[in-house]
Amino acid sequence: MTSHRPTADPTPGATYRPSTAHTDLGPGYFDAVRPAVFPKTVLRYRNQRWAGHIGLGDLDEAAWIAHFGRFEPLPDNIAEPLALRYHGHQFRTYNPDLGDGRGFLFAQVRDDQGRLLDLGTKGSGRTPYSRSGDGRLTLKGGVREVLATALLEAFGVYTSKSLSLIETGEELVRGDEPSPTRSSVLVRLSHSHIRFGTFQRLLAENDAARTARLVAHCIQHYHPGAARGGDPAQEAPALLEAVARASGAMVAEWMLAGFVHGVLNTDNMVITGESFDYGPWRFLPTYEPGFTAAYFDETGLYAYGRQPGTVAWNLERFAECLTLVAPVAPLEDALKTYGPAFNDALRRMVCLRLGVAAKDEAADDELLGAFFQFLHSSKAGFERTVFDWHGGAPRRDFAAASPQAGLYSGEAFMRLVKALEAHEPRGWTAEAQAYFEGAGPATLLIDQVEALWAPIAERDDWSLFEAKLAEIERARLAFAIPTRGGPSDGRVATAPAL
Repeated sequence: MTSHRPTADPTPGATYRPSTAHTDLGPGYFDAVRPAVFPKTVLRYRNQRWAGHIGLGDLDEAAWIAHFGRFEPLPDNIAEPLALRYHGHQFRTYNPDLGDGRGFLFAQVRDDQGRLLDLGTKGSGRTPYSRSGDGRLTLKGGVREVLATALLEAFGVYTSKSLSLIETGEELVRGDEPSPTRSSVLVRLSHSHIRFGTFQRLLAENDAARTARLVAHCIQHYHPGAARGGDPAQEAPALLEAVARASGAMVAEWMLAGFVHGVLNTDNMVITGESFDYGPWRFLPTYEPGFTAAYFDETGLYAYGRQPGTVAWNLERFAECLTLVAPVAPLEDALKTYGPAFNDALRRMVCLRLGVAAKDEAADDELLGAFFQFLHSSKAGFERTVFDWHGGAPRRDFAAASPQAGLYSGEAFMRLVKALEAHEPRGWTAEAQAYFEGAGPATLLIDQVEALWAPIAERDDWSLFEAKLAEIERARLAFAIPTRGGPSDGRVATAPAL
């Protein structure tokens, strides 16, 4: 079990700052529900680093399980779990029969940066929106989400965090994995669970009053820069612009992580531009625009290369909801900020991932184009290329000893080297020195995930899972990419030894 937990008092620490902000919205946005009662609760993963950021790092194991396995309320927090109401487009077909069907909002807290964060669940039991589902989460599904969020954070993606994973002792039947299979309940830490689909439900109900109230709530707690004196006609376009910019940054971060979300429905996008809700995700082995994560995505709608366009389409659906309270023209203008924000973030992320300092727009654009052209023409490993050339052109000797060194030739490669030569290397921490001079990058390709799951399923051996998380943590410390809105560990870079 990954916990590294202290033996401590069973109550939250002095830095715990509870909130019940979501309940201030009042009726019409959620339903109070009861959590499932599980046959057993075995702690399998505890994110101690993020528990510390929200004042819960001092909880002992018994208190942790009480709160995140039996869902006893945290002190001065939400008294009853809330299943959130929303609609959404699923593969571009509108579905009004959605809502939290196997999860709920359990609590809200302020982190050590003052941000309002949600503790939401997955696999916590049936709700009014479960339809024919059992409200449960497989243990394998929980393991996969823990891994995905950890690696995405390491690669600089603004993502939800997996805070807790508890095995719950039930046998579940699923059509997409061997059954019966083990069950779990996950607690995720997110900046918000207010989805595009939250607004879509209000549009379907033609509820302008609740839309205006939700716009004001989002501005107060998540996008205060969009405040315009309380006038929804002005604040809704300003909120849309903020969401468009954040969403553009999010998808750019995915593209430079080589990540495919898999199910980019409007109910899987939140107003903070935070990546969350991991089902059939994948990381690219090699650059392939048509690569899909979900076996049921038969048309490739949510393929890797179509993610920027899909997010733009989803933002248009969000904008439609805001026509209840704002004119169309300023909403259309707000949507135009998405493309530039996406391109700005692409330039930022290619430099951060390749460990070089940003130079200017033209030079950074050239590096971006050269990087993707080389990946496309060579079919080199996506993350291996990032690893070999992190630190720029001075990495030539290291890259020459790489397992894919034979691919480092030709016109596209020379274009990449020239683009790297135009950028100064970033400083390296000691952690970066150790990681990037090591044997290879941290990756989560599908065969690796299956390989570490097999010993868990067969003999309850968590050692490969533990080892992979340790490897991912080394990568996080090495890349040291500041994420949007997140706390910094305060590491100081030193000059690279290349």
